[in-house]
Amino acid sequence: MALKRFKPTSPGLRHAEWPDYSELTTDEPEESLLVPLRKEGGRNNQGKVTVRHRGGGNKRFYRLIDFHRDKVGIPAKVVSREYDPNRSAWITLLHYADGEKRYILAPLKLEIGETVEAGENAEPKVGNALPLRKIPLGTFVHGVELRPGGGSKVARAAGTAAQVMGIEDGTVRLRLPSGEMRLFAGECMATIGQLSNIDHKNVKHGQAGRVRRLGRRPHVRGVAMNPVDHPHGGGEGRHRVGRQPVSSTGKLAHGPRTRKKHKPSDKLIVRRAREERRT
Repeated sequence: MALKRFKPTSPGLRHAEWPDYSELTTDEPEESLLVPLRKEGGRNNQGKVTVRHRGGGNKRFYRLIDFHRDKVGIPAKVVSREYDPNRSAWITLLHYADGEKRYILAPLKLEIGETVEAGENAEPKVGNALPLRKIPLGTFVHGVELRPGGGSKVARAAGTAAQVMGIEDGTVRLRLPSGEMRLFAGECMATIGQLSNIDHKNVKHGQAGRVRRLGRRPHVRGVAMNPVDHPHGGGEGRHRVGRQPVSSTGKLAHGPRTRKKHKPSDKLIVRRAREERRT
């Protein structure tokens, strides 16, 4: 996918780079796979803001995505590639041989009209879902389950993929998009291929209004606030932070680890992403 650039007819378009959506085949979603999506505005069930800078945005429906790929042995035809306002990757509509329709995350290089399948007897080609123990070494996968039958949780963002690095004693070692090496059970399902919309990370919105329509409210710098509102606030004129950078609640920012210590999954991590970046 290429990015679309504009003539600088306005300040908002001068530096904008948007997707050209040339890969998409339709702008009409499958109605049977749409459900209403209620906006929370970053608030919890008590009405308190727990995630800042959320709110507004265009109305949208949620597309029901098949993260389990549990229709084993039933071939499906790729019918369309569509935009999903709820995620960065494109989605693909499948028509199964038994008449059912489902959405999946669209892999790169999966063409319209091709046939995909799920199960351990499926061929390891782009779009097929197999247990990790059945996938050849070096293959790039996405939509990996953390536990068998739990649905895909890993490598679901646009352009991401994990790579199969080793298989031993029923466990599979993957290199994740972050660079972390982690062990997975061999029965965990994964889909072959890299995810679509690889240029998503290069998009430049160009204007504030387009960001607001995505549901993102403005971010205000801590040093521009009063001391009552942020630990960085206060001072005379434009002043430095004067301390190690922290969040609005006082937690360390810009580098300190936030992962809890002694988690049960620590034993599954072979090499952390920090160690990968140092080498």
